[in-house]
Amino acid sequence: MTTHRGRAPEDEALFAEPMRPRLRAAADEAIWLLGRKYSLDSAVAFVGGHHQLATRQRLFLKRAVCSEEQRRARAERRRDALSGTVVRVDGFNLLITLEVALSGGLVFTGYDGALRDLAGLRGSYHLVDATDRAIDLALDALEALSPQRVELYLDEPVSNSGRLRARIEERAAGRPFETMAALDPNPDARLDGAEDVVSADALVLDRCRSWLPIASAVVRTLDAFHLALWGA
Repeated sequence: MTTHRGRAPEDEALFAEPMRPRLRAAADEAIWLLGRKYSLDSAVAFVGGHHQLATRQRLFLKRAVCSEEQRRARAERRRDALSGTVVRVDGFNLLITLEVALSGGLVFTGYDGALRDLAGLRGSYHLVDATDRAIDLALDALEALSPQRVELYLDEPVSNSGRLRARIEERAAGRPFETMAALDPNPDARLDGAEDVVSADALVLDRCRSWLPIASAVVRTLDAFHLALWGA
């Protein structure tokens, strides 16, 4: 088992308080460019070069910003209570963010209000010391919504997805809701057009009918390395 999913050695300096005005200026400029139909890659490359941002800072921008139009649309679909009785969870997306937060890694609130991290999946996943607690905290937050059923979708091609599914099922036993943890070749497609989705994936947020900020709710209870350029 990998022992942690913590911060990169340079993150403390790259995202420290003195750096935040520069990051906010770069982010605001990228948002302005996105509103004028620049691609995300082009906008981040332009402002990243202008502000001499490091690779990790540019990755943060790429995951944190969206156009004002996208922000408004995602805000309209955000919910703090269930619309129905079933919650549909982008499993890796939620659990990796919580693992990062629990391991002292950087998590951040994007312009759209969704909580994200800088970790990369890239087809490979390993359980870490924080995995069990991340699962428990996620299940606690989901239970607070009083659902009848929780469906967690894990990317089937990702290594160790079966092990994670088994761990989720084990720790969900005895909860007052039915739990289904499924391996799926394309969880994003499964969540397309769905209600009561838990994810911070930009494409999912643009295509679902409603989403729930579960990661944000959990991280508010932790002493996490949390960057919020636009507030909590």
